[in-house]
Amino acid sequence: MISLEALFHISERYLLSRLYHYLVPELNGTLNPEFCALNKLEEIYLVGNDFEGMLPPCLNNLTSLSYLDISENRFNGNLSSSPIASLTSLEYIDLSYNLFEGFSFSLFANHSKLKVIQFLSGNSKLDIETENHSWDPLFQLKVLVLSNCNLNNFPKFLLDQHELEAVDISHSKLNGSFPIWLLENNTGLQLLNLCSNFLTGHFHLPSNHSMNLRRLDVSDNHFAGKLQENIGKRIPKLETLNLSRNYFEGNLPSSICDMSNLVILDLSFNSFYGEAPLELVANCTSLDILRLSNNKFHGEIFSKHFNLPLASLELQNNNFTGTLPVVPLKIQVVLNISNNHMTGTIPLWIVNFSTFPKKVVDLSSNSFEGQIPCGLASFRIINLSHNLLSGLLPSCLNLQNVEHLLLEGNKLTGSLPKAIFNSSSLVTLDIRDNRFIGSIPDEIDGLSNLKVLSLSGNHFSGVISKQLCRLKRIGIMDLSNNSFSGTIPYCFHNITFGKLARSDFVYTGANAFRTSTFLLPYKSTTLVIQGSGFLLPEQVEIEIVMKYRSDLYKGLILDMVSVLDLSFNKLTGEIPPTLGQLSSIYAMNLSYNQLTGPIPKSFSNLTQLESLDLSHNNLSGEIPSVLTDLTFLAVFNVNHNNLSGKVPDIKQFSTFGKSSYEGNPFLCGPPVEKSCTNMDESPPSPQIPSKANDGKWYEVNLPVFSVSYVIFFLGVASILYINPHWRQRCFNLVEDRMYWCYFFALNTLKGLPGRMCH
Repeated sequence: MISLEALFHISERYLLSRLYHYLVPELNGTLNPEFCALNKLEEIYLVGNDFEGMLPPCLNNLTSLSYLDISENRFNGNLSSSPIASLTSLEYIDLSYNLFEGFSFSLFANHSKLKVIQFLSGNSKLDIETENHSWDPLFQLKVLVLSNCNLNNFPKFLLDQHELEAVDISHSKLNGSFPIWLLENNTGLQLLNLCSNFLTGHFHLPSNHSMNLRRLDVSDNHFAGKLQENIGKRIPKLETLNLSRNYFEGNLPSSICDMSNLVILDLSFNSFYGEAPLELVANCTSLDILRLSNNKFHGEIFSKHFNLPLASLELQNNNFTGTLPVVPLKIQVVLNISNNHMTGTIPLWIVNFSTFPKKVVDLSSNSFEGQIPCGLASFRIINLSHNLLSGLLPSCLNLQNVEHLLLEGNKLTGSLPKAIFNSSSLVTLDIRDNRFIGSIPDEIDGLSNLKVLSLSGNHFSGVISKQLCRLKRIGIMDLSNNSFSGTIPYCFHNITFGKLARSDFVYTGANAFRTSTFLLPYKSTTLVIQGSGFLLPEQVEIEIVMKYRSDLYKGLILDMVSVLDLSFNKLTGEIPPTLGQLSSIYAMNLSYNQLTGPIPKSFSNLTQLESLDLSHNNLSGEIPSVLTDLTFLAVFNVNHNNLSGKVPDIKQFSTFGKSSYEGNPFLCGPPVEKSCTNMDESPPSPQIPSKANDGKWYEVNLPVFSVSYVIFFLGVASILYINPHWRQRCFNLVEDRMYWCYFFALNTLKGLPGRMCH
């Protein structure tokens, strides 16, 4: 609480909370009503403290107050009954980010000097009344900011405003059509931000005159149809235009480059089609950021006329064709042309297309071929996945500053060069689905910051290197679909697998050097109006197989996913009990190996585990009953092993179907169709034959023998009848056997009398 004695040592004209704000960490408590005795006070600035409670009623004594900024506190109560209605000298008021409930613009019915209203709500309970308009405003606003408010409709008092220079009514659930009347009534309007609402219909600008707009953002609404052909002539002074995330269609008007000051153009996530206008790629030299992604554009955008010095060029998810130009593009930070139909080789200039230290290049999901060029050290993100790249990884590959290297789904061959392991900054190494061979080199421990290691779908072999255990920041390790042999390293428990929270998977790109504020002169100072963020961060996207489903995970979610996948290899030995110490792991897949021994009881410590697949091994023993403590377990598979005993049937284990256990003949109990009654705990020994089967081995079932004999005789006779060659050979054989028997008997009988006499 601010004491009255302290306030009387401060000038009666200014309450220097600003001074307090810089000298102490923060002010808190409730406002002491005694400071209302400073009846000549003109400015109150209490931004970014921890004040709470209701505004004291005595504020209405401050009849000279012209500037009130109490944003970023925890004030509460209903504003409609607050003393603000009595502060008729106010010119500037900012109530943003508090806990107020209930607000009506009629609160300002008697304010004639008001120029700036800023109300960025952080409270979902706030109900703002906009329908009743039984009063005529006495003020003419310069700035109106009502972001994140539940408005539903445009405030009706805006119909009487004619001097507005900045309007931000974003994220406020607005319905209706584009407010063309707002532009017609306020010819001096410079900023209009209506993003993230529910506005519908066509987006048409006034056609009778040009406007002074410098920033226009109507992104993330439901606008549809084609753009006006003369849109560039209607707003020639525009610097930022954001029409993204709507339902616009048709060709892009060539007049768009009549906006000679245009710096940021974002048309992403619409249904624009056709070729990009020649005027756009050749003449809009003021452009800094061009985003045409997620549309239906086609044609060769990189023609000989392409001459844009850009910070960011984002063309992903279109139908662009052709090759990258031979002449270097003037791109400073972000080059993203992924998921198009580009062909040819990757030109050498791409290695050094900018001196900016944290560049992003994404050429994935195209048809680029050839080898990967050397010298990619200056990039932060390199995504060349899903192309037709082939050959060896160059030994000169320099990844000194690279954080994310994505080469999935190409035709790369050979072993991994040692140069790839010299990057202590590498966070993601994804080389899945290529044709790499060899073993994991011991030098891999040089990747000390690695969080994602995906070697799946290659031809790696040999034992799994224990040096992997030194990569303690790993959250996702996928070594599946290779030919690794030997045992699972016992030291895997040294790896964090998701325990570290700091994100390395979101790169802010050009946001690092560009703000989203708007400067507007006000009295003797400059107002900083927070505009919309036109630059979305670059997010690393990685495909992960979990719960029998392959999904793409990107951005911050990758910090929450932890996976160990060693499936489809040739691993032997027992499962190390130390794997039970990976308490933060979400999914573990050891299937399709040659593992033996029991399922470790220590797996009960994997409290975050959602998927466990141990199928198609040679595991034995019982399923530990303590695994029922894994309350998040949604997928459990142990089929085709040598497990025995009763299947756990409590908690979530009662939800697993028969397919999770099939191929284990000695398991019993639901859902296995085998009763555990009179069964031993261990697999049963061979049974003694019953009396029903005690007969002699040579006893013959006469009816069965007779039928078999007849069938055999008829079969032989049919063959001899059909094939005369075989029939002749059969007769010759019978004749030879007859002659042999005749001479054998004759010789025997001739010598018989002599032997008898002797």
